[in-house]
Amino acid sequence: MEQRVSLITLAVHDIERAAAFYEALGWQRADSPDGVIAFDLIGQTLGLYPLTALADELGVDPETLGTGATTLAHNLRTRDEVDTLMRAAQTAGAKILKPPQEVFWGGYHGYFSDPGGHIWEIAHNPFSPLSPEGAFRWNGY
Repeated sequence: MEQRVSLITLAVHDIERAAAFYEALGWQRADSPDGVIAFDLIGQTLGLYPLTALADELGVDPETLGTGATTLAHNLRTRDEVDTLMRAAQTAGAKILKPPQEVFWGGYHGYFSDPGGHIWEIAHNPFSPLSPEGAFRWNGY
C-alpha cells in the first residue's frame, strides 16, 4: 500500500447543507454521480456522503457511526491566513471550538466544526512550509 490518502469521505446527515458550507468557503464541486458530492483537493478528494447511505453500505445502524474523534487539518502559509479562514468558516456556519492562538510547539492554530460536526484544525506551522502548490509534508518542502 502506498503512503497516501486518496479520498476523505465525511458521512453527513444533510448533504446539501454540508456542501453549501464548503462552497461558502470557496470550494468548488467536482462532477460526481448522484448521492455523492466531491471536492477535488491538492492530491486528494473530499467526499460528502449521506450518513444513512454509508450505514446501509456497511450494514450497521446509523447511530453507531457518530462523528468520531477525527480531525482534518488545513495548513496555511501564514498566521494571518489562519485568522482569515477561521472568520470565513464562522460566517459560513462553522462552530468555533478553539479560536486561533499560539501553540506550545511554535505554531498557530484554531479549531472549528462544520455543520455536520466534523472537526477541522486550521493551522500555520512555520516548521512545515507548504510547497508552491500548497501540498503539506510533515517536515515541509
